Amino acid sequence: MMVGAVMTMAGYSVLAERKVSAWMQGRVGPNRTVLPFVEYIPIFGPLLKKLGMFQPLADGLKFLFKEEIVPGHVNKFYYYLAPLIALVPALTTMTVLPFGQMYWNDGTVSTLALADLEVGILFVFAVSSLGVYGIALAGWSSNSKYSFLGGIRSSAQMISYELAMGLSLLPVFLWVCAPGSSESGLSLSAIANSQSGGAWLFLVQPLSALIFLIALFAETNRLPFDMPESETDLVGGFHTEYGSFKFGIFFVAEYAHIVIGSAIFTVIFLGGWHFLPFIEDPWPANWIGSLLGVGWFLAKTIFLIFFFIWVRWTLPRFRYDQVMHLGWSKLLPLALVNLIVYLLIVTVIDQNAAANL
Repeated sequence: MMVGAVMTMAGYSVLAERKVSAWMQGRVGPNRTVLPFVEYIPIFGPLLKKLGMFQPLADGLKFLFKEEIVPGHVNKFYYYLAPLIALVPALTTMTVLPFGQMYWNDGTVSTLALADLEVGILFVFAVSSLGVYGIALAGWSSNSKYSFLGGIRSSAQMISYELAMGLSLLPVFLWVCAPGSSESGLSLSAIANSQSGGAWLFLVQPLSALIFLIALFAETNRLPFDMPESETDLVGGFHTEYGSFKFGIFFVAEYAHIVIGSAIFTVIFLGGWHFLPFIEDPWPANWIGSLLGVGWFLAKTIFLIFFFIWVRWTLPRFRYDQVMHLGWSKLLPLALVNLIVYLLIVTVIDQNAAANL
């Protein structure tokens, strides 16, 4: 079910990308892809046709049935392996992603997640960072200078933003595990529940949220950080030699990363499934409340996906050297200063708590 949900959201994120970009540029966008019988459905038929709601299905079938062409100069084993390595980490990280709460009849509350790990955020970091191997492997196995440069750029970009991304979350762990708290700061559900009825973490730690969001753009290879693809100077970058279904896997992997990344940002900094900052959840303690919480979580995630699309069609691409400079000279020092400041704050809180005992 989770795989189906993420893949569906990834497919419709592509449609949203095309529709939002068309809206921003004064174009129409996809509005003709429709199954033969749909346009005859009363009321909703013309709307579904106008919105192009079946475009993701048409795109999937197109990639599935296109002619499979493998260049003769590639290393075939790694050439076939690379798309899978790019897609699997995106789908694996969703297993520890909490997306709501279930209220049981006996009054207990449990987290809606396939695996609510105590070290969920570490699992996300460990697995998501493996995706870069798929991109680097695709660039190397293609035996093409454009693909190889795309793979090298991806590796260098990852080294530049990963340190800042990790350091930006250390203040979150310190804050959630503050004195008097029984929560584990490495658990995603604990981070979300720590914001219930209080301040969301993007209000408490705005710099951490900003650094993490910028690094998230680099993690998903989106503009202004699409160095691995960079169509204007690398043709297509790491996937230049890929076509048909294998290219489709890379395409879906990118949007799956966007969906998962938006959901993780929602859990950590936007309160997860909780209603609003400083306001207790208005949901009833039953299955209706569970559905409302999940719906609110999806609404926040969809807004962030829209934000990703908005930024792509607003900002130009950074130069390669600018990406390195931003990662090492700007984000990393800011993340270190931010960590030291919150370490001092938590130390003062700890001493005051100890003095009051």
